[in-house]
Amino acid sequence: MTNQNDLVIGCCTPKKNEIEKSSQNNGKARALPVAIIGAGPVGLAAAAHLASRGQSFILLEAGKQAGANIKSWGHIRLFSPWRYNIDKAAASLLSANGWVQPQMEALPTGEELVEHYLKPLSSLPEIKPFIHLNTKVLSVGRKDTDKMKTANGDEIPFVIHAEQNGEYKTFESRAVIDAAGTWGNPNPASSSGIWLADERELKEKIFYGIPDVLGSEQQRYRNKRVAVVGGGHSAINALLDLAALKESCPETEILWIMRRNQVEDAYGGEEKDALEARGRLGSKIHQLVDNGQVEAFTPFRIQLVKESETGIELIGSQNGKQISLDGIDEMIVNTGNRPDFSIISELRTSIDSATESAGSLAPLIDPNIHSCGTVRPHGEKELSQPEKNFYIVGSKSYGRAPTFLMATGYEQVRSVAAYLSGDFAAAEKVELDLPETGVCSVNLKSSIEEPASSCCN
Repeated sequence: MTNQNDLVIGCCTPKKNEIEKSSQNNGKARALPVAIIGAGPVGLAAAAHLASRGQSFILLEAGKQAGANIKSWGHIRLFSPWRYNIDKAAASLLSANGWVQPQMEALPTGEELVEHYLKPLSSLPEIKPFIHLNTKVLSVGRKDTDKMKTANGDEIPFVIHAEQNGEYKTFESRAVIDAAGTWGNPNPASSSGIWLADERELKEKIFYGIPDVLGSEQQRYRNKRVAVVGGGHSAINALLDLAALKESCPETEILWIMRRNQVEDAYGGEEKDALEARGRLGSKIHQLVDNGQVEAFTPFRIQLVKESETGIELIGSQNGKQISLDGIDEMIVNTGNRPDFSIISELRTSIDSATESAGSLAPLIDPNIHSCGTVRPHGEKELSQPEKNFYIVGSKSYGRAPTFLMATGYEQVRSVAAYLSGDFAAAEKVELDLPETGVCSVNLKSSIEEPASSCCN
C-alpha cells in the first residue's frame, strides 16, 4: 500500500530525462545574453560594465536614440558636475576610443549630457551592435511558464516580449536588468496620490514635468494665470522660469501650491548651504515670494482638480479650511514620478508597499528619514529579487522616493554586473565617492543666471 508521502515524493521527484532536460536548459541560459531595459545613463552604464567584463548583453530602448527621455528635458542644467554624471567603466571605454572628456567641474544641461556622453557611449563598437532602438518592452517572464511554477524556474531563460518598430518580437536572456526609470509616469496633483477622472480630462492644460517656459513653450504660458504644484526643486525650476517670463509679460500670474507646512521649508539652507548653487536657488525663490512675484499657498492639500467656466479650479484644504482656487489657465505639476511594474507582473518580485522601491532598499532610502546625501551605497545584495537574476536598478529601484542619485545608479550596476560575471567579491564590495553633503542633480536653466533644481534626479 502506498502512503501519502510516497505519492507526494513520486509527484515531485523529477525523472532522469527531466533532469537531463533541466541541465540542457541551464546550459542554454548561461549562453544567453543579459538583457538591459532602458538606454538611459544607468542602462548604458550596465552595458559598459558587462562589456568591460566580456559578458554578452542586449540593450532594449523604447526611444529612437539612447537618452531619449533626457532629450525631453534637454534645456535643464544639472547642478551636479560632470564628474558625478559619468560612470567609470563607461569613461574607460570612451577614452580607449578617443573620447575627450568634458571639463569635470562644469555643469551640463540634459542636452549636453546626451550629446557629449550618452550618444558617444551608445556609438562605441562594444555597445552599439547590441542596442535595439524603438523597442518597447511589453512584458518579461520565464520561457513557457508563469510565476506560479517554481520547479527549476531559476534555470529557465527569461523571455522578453516587445514591440519593435511596430512589430512584435521576443528576446531571450539569462538575466534581466530593468533600468527603465520612472520618467513619463508622473504622480497626480491630488494630495491623495490618486488619479481622478477630472484631472485626467484636463491633460491638455496640465504639464507634468519641467516645460521649456522660456523656449518652445513660451507662448503657452505668456500672460497666463499659472499654478505650479510641488514643493521640490523641480517646482522651483518652473517658478523661476515663469518669473523670468513675467518680466517681459507682466500679466503672467504665478501661484505656488504645495503641502509643506510653511513656505520657508522649501528654501533650504540658502547662503548656508554647502552646495552654493542649491543655496542660490533657495535665496532666489525666497526673494520672489517676498516681493509678491510668486504667490505661495501652503499648506494646500489638493482634493479635486476640475474644469470650471473660468479655467481650472483647485478644491482643497488649507489649515483645516475648505478653499477653492479658480480661474487657472495652466498647471505645471511637479509631484514626482512612480514606477510602472506592469511589464514585470509575471516575475516574483519584492516591492515595498509604501515607497514602491525594491524591498530591501526601502529603509535605506525612505525620504521621511533620508536625503540624497544620507543614502548609503548599495549593490547586488540589496537589489536582488526573489526572481533569480532579475534586478530593478536606477531611479526605478527607488520607486517614489526622490532620493536617487545618478552616481548611486552607476554603483548599483557595477555591483550587479560583477555578480552576473561571477566576481562575487567585487559585487559585495560596494563603494561610492560623494561629498559629505551629497550631490543632488539640480536643474539649472541655461538661459537664467540663477539655478533651478530637481533634487536627486
